[in-house]
Amino acid sequence: MVTRTEEEEVNRLENQVENGGGGVWEYLCLVHKLKLRRSDMVLKHGLSILNDSKKRSALGPEEWTLYEQVAVAAMDCQSIDVAKDCIKVLQRKFPGSKRVGRLEAMLLEARGLWSEAENAFSSLLEENPFDQVVHKRRVAMAKAQGNTSAAIDWLNKYLDLFMADHEAWRELAEIYVSLQMYKQAAFCYEELILSQPTVPLYHLAYADVLYTLGGLENLQTAKKYYASTIALTGGKSTRALFGICLCTSAIGQLTKGRNKEDKESPELQSLSAMALEKDYKQRAPGKLSVLSSTLRSLKI
Repeated sequence: MVTRTEEEEVNRLENQVENGGGGVWEYLCLVHKLKLRRSDMVLKHGLSILNDSKKRSALGPEEWTLYEQVAVAAMDCQSIDVAKDCIKVLQRKFPGSKRVGRLEAMLLEARGLWSEAENAFSSLLEENPFDQVVHKRRVAMAKAQGNTSAAIDWLNKYLDLFMADHEAWRELAEIYVSLQMYKQAAFCYEELILSQPTVPLYHLAYADVLYTLGGLENLQTAKKYYASTIALTGGKSTRALFGICLCTSAIGQLTKGRNKEDKESPELQSLSAMALEKDYKQRAPGKLSVLSSTLRSLKI
């Protein structure tokens, strides 16, 4: 995951490059290092180096890395001829290379030749079953064809091999949510929280899924994870504050008529409502009356 500092540095360099202030190679290296897909910028400025023999030769061995980077960017931008030219250069330099073979398969994918691309990726995996990029391309290809069930299958197979890939767990969770398969999505978010317990986004997403599932136990757990989101963000998550209020209202409806011991303390929802009102007064005073009306409807 890219940090805010890294994103700011990339944006600074991008503005500098676009305004003719130099730093093209530094920008391309940072984009490559952070695994970003600023494809239009990479294509434009990468070609400016590759098409200049002096600049290209000054790169040394990094020249070939740039050819690969520009080839991928060209495929993203559907500049198929540029991608072909870059791959041909790499084929001449590295005949029989599996890394170049991967680019060839990606080119078939970019051209919409799905069966040929699938055969090429399968061949690459037979030689190296642990090639993460190829596994991910299969997922992307299934999604591009609208084959969500195949994307889920490929992601699950990928995660059997690479269980520590946070982005893959998150992608699988989001697919499950889009299909309203909330129990499966909850499992994915549990894995993410176990591996990265200080990322508030995962706590919030998990709480949202549990709230959607409903039921007293799920609502109580959702409330706890909304609270942990608030703690991790220093009280700055408006969505989590609303989540506390919604969970409290729903729990109140489900526990109506029960013993006092079964009911929860009203302190947390009161604090959440006060924090929301304070936030709205500062950031959206014109909508404060709407917020107050909403909170009253939840009996908070």
